[in-house]
Amino acid sequence: MPGPLDGYRVVDVTQMLSGPMATMILGDQGADVIKVEPPKSGDLTRAFSKSGITGTFAMINRSKRSVAINLKTAAGVKLIKQLVSQADVFVQNFRPGTVERMGIDEEALRAIKPDLIYVSISGFGESGPYIKKRVYDPVIQALSGLTDVQRDRDTGKPHMMRLVIPDKVTSLTAAQAITAALLSRERTGKGQHVRLAMLDAVVSFVWPEGMADQTIVKNNPQNSSDPEQRPELIFETTDGFITTGAMSNKEWDGLVRALEQPQWLEDPRFQTPADRMKHASHRLELMSQVIRTRSTDEWISRLDAEEVPCAPVLRRDEVRHNEQVIANNLIVESDHPHVGRTRMPRPPARFTETPAELRLHAPALGEHTESVLKELGITPAELEQLEADDII
Repeated sequence: MPGPLDGYRVVDVTQMLSGPMATMILGDQGADVIKVEPPKSGDLTRAFSKSGITGTFAMINRSKRSVAINLKTAAGVKLIKQLVSQADVFVQNFRPGTVERMGIDEEALRAIKPDLIYVSISGFGESGPYIKKRVYDPVIQALSGLTDVQRDRDTGKPHMMRLVIPDKVTSLTAAQAITAALLSRERTGKGQHVRLAMLDAVVSFVWPEGMADQTIVKNNPQNSSDPEQRPELIFETTDGFITTGAMSNKEWDGLVRALEQPQWLEDPRFQTPADRMKHASHRLELMSQVIRTRSTDEWISRLDAEEVPCAPVLRRDEVRHNEQVIANNLIVESDHPHVGRTRMPRPPARFTETPAELRLHAPALGEHTESVLKELGITPAELEQLEADDII
């Protein structure tokens, strides 16, 4: 069945993660995503596997067709412009100034497709002192406050998240912005330029609770708690770890019953949510002492019976075996023609009438060059010459 973005074409010249994951979402939702890669080398994420299909590449480049075009040549740029003439969206994540030198900037492509949605993803934006800096995920983690939130409670040392959070937050933001721009075009007939900096996306992501003490201007940040003082809601049991917590008084009452500690209900430090937050460190230490006396299954059963939020802390290799993950039919398997059996999550958003799904396997480099260019009217003889000239 067609997806909600069926009929839209996206020309994607991005590499690594933020751009490709954004266009993967659009492809899962039915858009025809043409992934343009450099001949021979391809997307940089291919380099980590001899097959050219790493686990990361297989996930974030599914639901696309790959075309290998040398954008450092005039003939390659001409081919891109032909693709754009039949496209709705163009996505690039080169450093500022690069697309102008290449001749594929917004002005050049809008002359060909006036209602084009032109998307620029960058590390820092298009102005300011950092725009010439190279940027990867750790740089944005450091600048956005994310590493400060992860600061070690004992040493005060900032820590990186062990996931590439900035790239993925940017990709989610980009996919939503592209869809919004397409909706606007349906109403107005006008295309537009969508600019998105990784720094902007991640600061906005961190802010709601990570920067809560910065939001009300009259607050004095010096009186706020340091990130390392924020409690970590992981508790050791006799055979593993769980997480649990109580926000409301009802949940707190249930937690106290589950842990069989009725004296906590009379403790003046724990009477209200504000009291419990103020004395969080002491409260969590008391909880830890109790929770380490029983098994994970015992505590989950007790806490569930009292309707207290809780879950076992799973290892990565346990996630796909979790009963709720299985009930959601979240993990799907399929046969990839180049690497064999693959396993990955289905698109998370479910549509009743226009389902999103894994529509195509992640392509080999240039797997669809010939078929896509033939759609543009390029003849077999012209294809042969383009290949001989190292254009494709």
